[in-house]
Amino acid sequence: MPREKEGKQKTKGTPLPIVPILRKFLKTYEKHCVQTQTAVCPAIRQDLKTSINNEQILRKFMLVRPGDSPTSILPISLEPLLMTIRDECYMLGKEICIWSLQLSNPEIARLASLLELKGSAACPFTSLELTDCRMDLWSLQRLGRALPRSHLRSLILDYSRFGKEEVESLFSGLENNQRLQALSLRYCGLGPQSGPRLGTIICQTAISELHLDGNFLQCSGALALLRPIADYAEMQGREQPAMAPPDPGSPPHQLQAKQRGSSALNQITESPGTLTQKTTSGKERRKKGIKKKIKDLTEAGPWLVKLYLADNGIDRRGKEGGNGLLEFTQILTCLITYSAHLREIDLRNNVLGEMAAADILEALRARKTG
Repeated sequence: MPREKEGKQKTKGTPLPIVPILRKFLKTYEKHCVQTQTAVCPAIRQDLKTSINNEQILRKFMLVRPGDSPTSILPISLEPLLMTIRDECYMLGKEICIWSLQLSNPEIARLASLLELKGSAACPFTSLELTDCRMDLWSLQRLGRALPRSHLRSLILDYSRFGKEEVESLFSGLENNQRLQALSLRYCGLGPQSGPRLGTIICQTAISELHLDGNFLQCSGALALLRPIADYAEMQGREQPAMAPPDPGSPPHQLQAKQRGSSALNQITESPGTLTQKTTSGKERRKKGIKKKIKDLTEAGPWLVKLYLADNGIDRRGKEGGNGLLEFTQILTCLITYSAHLREIDLRNNVLGEMAAADILEALRARKTG
């Protein structure tokens, strides 16, 4: 008993190494805010103090403009935070989330340079969220050029209205990216013309989770997105022997169609869950390969694990009319029936009609029975 008390007192009296690191980080951040004549972000300060009090590593930086702040006060800027991360060599962060800020070209340039760092000083961040952030064409082009060199596995650009040139600069940066696994472009003003480009990107990259809620892809755009994925799934489902056991050494796109029974769609609407990598090879392979996948690139291929298409104008009112909706339904049911990877799909707020709903339900039954 005395030894236990001694141990507890020693632990309590000795602060963890993270505490002085975070205290110095906060002090440096406040100094850079003064130097750049910008305001300290209340969320950053609060998260740092909470982590210090709890003696915990701060993994996620939330840079948010206070909703009730008067316009006369100093603006909140991304630059002091990035300068602090650089000066303190803080390698413990994993996520940067920025909400409702006007991001200048110098801020985006500094962020892109951070994402591109390699070697011993490689950028530790694997998730970037820029929600409702206003960026011009130059900023999106610079960010797009940084994406292939970054270690990002998740990119969220929700509520950012993109023009044609902005969309193209972003899509160019996503080409052949074998690290990024989750992409969210909700309410970004994407139209039918973005469908073919998105379909090509999914085929070329490791993206397995795609959020496109609140756009206007319509039947033609959604069809162009899904067609290469569905065609690939059907080809794999028909070609692979039904009873052949999966080869543990095979990449995900070579797995047997037999596995689709164990990877049945959880539901046809929105569902919470963690990101699933592009693999359905079973528990044993996941346990053995998890460390390797974190360090190495993820294999690209035309498949999705999670697809969110809520509120995209997928109905009979597009220029293709009923024929477009019928073709979309056929491609969708093919994907549901044959894809060994698909887990979740959200089609809320799209007026598909009773016939399409019946076909989708039948595809779900066929998938369940194998």
